[in-house]
Amino acid sequence: MSLHQKIVIVGGVAGGASAAARLRRLAENAVIVLFERGEYISYANCGLPYYIGGEIAEKSDLILQTPEAFYERYHVDVRVLHEVTAINRTAKTVSVLNRTTGETFFESYDKLILSPGAEPIRPEGNGFQSDRVFTLRNVPDTFRIREFIDRSKPKTAVVIGGGYIGLEMAENLHRLGIDTTIVQRSEHVLPPLDFDIACQVHREIERHGVRLLLNNDVRNISERDGRLRFELKDGTIDADFAVLSIGVKPDGDLASKAGLRVNSRGCIVVSDQMRTSDSDIYAVGDAVEITDFIAGGKGFIPLAGPANRQGRIAADNICGITSKYEGTQGSAILRVFDLTVATTGISEAAARKAGLDCEKSFTWSASHAGYYPGAVDMAIKTVFQMKTGKLLGAQLVGYEGVDKRCDVIATAIRCGMTGHDFAKLELCYAPPYSSAKDPVNMVGFVIENILTGLVKIFHWHELDELRKNANVTLLDVRTKHEFDSGHIDGFINVPLDDLRSRIGELDKSKRIYVTCQVGVRGYAAARILTQNGFDAYNLSGGYRLYHSIFGPKTVAVKKSTPQMEKPGETAALKINACGLQCPGPIMKLSTTLASAKVGETIEISTTDPAFGSDLEGFCRRTGHELLGVKLERGVTIATIRKGVPHAETGVTAEKTGKNFIVFSGDLDKAIAAFIMANAAAALGRKVSIFFTFWGLNILRRPEHIPVEKDFLSKVFGWMMPRGSLRLPLSKMNMGGFGSEMVRSIMKRKNIASLEDLIRSAQAQGVELVACSMSMDVMGIKPEELIDGVKLGGAAAMIAHAEESDMSLFI
Repeated sequence: MSLHQKIVIVGGVAGGASAAARLRRLAENAVIVLFERGEYISYANCGLPYYIGGEIAEKSDLILQTPEAFYERYHVDVRVLHEVTAINRTAKTVSVLNRTTGETFFESYDKLILSPGAEPIRPEGNGFQSDRVFTLRNVPDTFRIREFIDRSKPKTAVVIGGGYIGLEMAENLHRLGIDTTIVQRSEHVLPPLDFDIACQVHREIERHGVRLLLNNDVRNISERDGRLRFELKDGTIDADFAVLSIGVKPDGDLASKAGLRVNSRGCIVVSDQMRTSDSDIYAVGDAVEITDFIAGGKGFIPLAGPANRQGRIAADNICGITSKYEGTQGSAILRVFDLTVATTGISEAAARKAGLDCEKSFTWSASHAGYYPGAVDMAIKTVFQMKTGKLLGAQLVGYEGVDKRCDVIATAIRCGMTGHDFAKLELCYAPPYSSAKDPVNMVGFVIENILTGLVKIFHWHELDELRKNANVTLLDVRTKHEFDSGHIDGFINVPLDDLRSRIGELDKSKRIYVTCQVGVRGYAAARILTQNGFDAYNLSGGYRLYHSIFGPKTVAVKKSTPQMEKPGETAALKINACGLQCPGPIMKLSTTLASAKVGETIEISTTDPAFGSDLEGFCRRTGHELLGVKLERGVTIATIRKGVPHAETGVTAEKTGKNFIVFSGDLDKAIAAFIMANAAAALGRKVSIFFTFWGLNILRRPEHIPVEKDFLSKVFGWMMPRGSLRLPLSKMNMGGFGSEMVRSIMKRKNIASLEDLIRSAQAQGVELVACSMSMDVMGIKPEELIDGVKLGGAAAMIAHAEESDMSLFI
């Protein structure tokens, strides 16, 4: 390029401003003129809703560059409030209207860059032109909305459209205390997402008290008495004002009138070098037609990142540097209250529409190591090609760490990586930040298993047909407690740990469709069944995904308010149970309640997803008052006031004790026994565990105790495991390696060890009884047992059974 050529740029913000800055860095002596019809050449358009909501406090924080500062840095002649109204391609001039003076003049160019952007869609008529119906696209729009709110003090608002801007506006209006309703025409918000992953966004919106009307639209708006009435497809609603956010359209009029090629949607058609149909005119930003990086089709995706890159590419080519735009991938991220939603590549719906042979997988992973406090789950939906495993797109929803995982996946997609490559990625790991197997690695492992045929999967939308099929078995392998708390209709329950011993109950002639909570145990069950001759399939995403789609409508959690303290009432006690898994949080709460005074309030925080549903029943059965539950960034925070336990009030005379008879000396069965015993004790039940025969080994001290024994008793003692630390697994013990592996996994996932469970049980008053007759047979002396164990016989066990409403033989 000649060093003295003149480049005119039409429009600033992302595309035009980035082109101007790049041009100056490449061509110091070029003449660069930038016309902007608005007041601002570069502003934080993605931050506009947050100024309205008050998170961004100052107007000046929205302005990234002023004309004066831009000139000082780049020597670019920036003229705001100047609108280019026409292009004369033959004369190579543009007509410019000075919107301040009304003067029109001509400006010549050697090269022209168009960056006119896009404008909000506002339907004609039907009340959409009301001055109480706002759009949000630029800084003046932002100030108008904020000034209206400050002046009129509205109490209610309707957001029309559930896209990115619509959801950001709903959150920020809610932040201001405005009762907000979102009306969305389609079945889910955020069109780039698929329905199944968007359902979690719906729950987050409703949880914060924003009303969500899906499959609905506004047909007419009328105004009366200073308020608006919205006639919907289904019903009517009233509000003080509305924000219209139903999308944007490319501003291609200037190009079209100049005879440049535009498509049916009005997008300016450009080459991969950002050239229009005129070789001296380039176009960038929201007004141009893009090529989908994944599917190869043409489209319209108005995003700031692509606009910036396109401006740079246009400048490169004007300056003689060959540079190409290789397509838009659609990477985007959004905060919806406490939730983070991110997406890259194409959705499942878009992939199928494009005719791609694809499959999907759903994974749930903790944001960082489970044993480190504050770990919360994120959901990842991945779309990939079936033959190659090549990644096509991903959608992520979670409270922490979503952004960096989506960025890794976006980079991998740009590089053409596959699920196999994901499994090999070496990513940063430290407990506060990730896990040794990062969520991205887990995506790769799952895809590998599917592609290699190690597991066959099925999906939530296939269940209706499966229920009608008499030749299938629907199997839920979660624990009985999980199953009883909620399950998918038509499924039978065989817990994973019982599957091998009960496998004979299943019909090999039928295909088996397995589910668990998130898919991990279902995968293990499917492997067991497959290797035993069954045709097994695992539900991708498990019950948790199914429940997020079909579960009861989410009830809004009210913002907690400081409680009025009564005279003499003690301030709330606080318990941090984050990172603990069931029954840890309930046990910790129960211990605190035991030492608290009647009337004291206790606040407990936990990341256990089952805690909220468990807590209501706990309080109901123990006599305590549940004051409220809220969710903050994946952490459940509950407030409980200690009441008078039912046992002290005489509310019930039912037998509520729990009686366990432990015959097995296997590690897994011992763990199960003590988990259930601790949970029952936490509920205030009297619990007794009667140990007999091999179960006695659980109670043995780990060290050698010098006691007098006959020869056979010594041999018996030598052959049996001495204490809980040496117990084998009932299955897959592998010479003790299996036991060590289970203990390692429990530690990593912050699940209490068997030894900790035993100590917790004793601390809660669980009675440990050793069968004296079995001790004599096994050659075990009382001195060899851990402290706190009582001796008893069959009569003691029967007495406990008669005082209980449940006896379990383990």
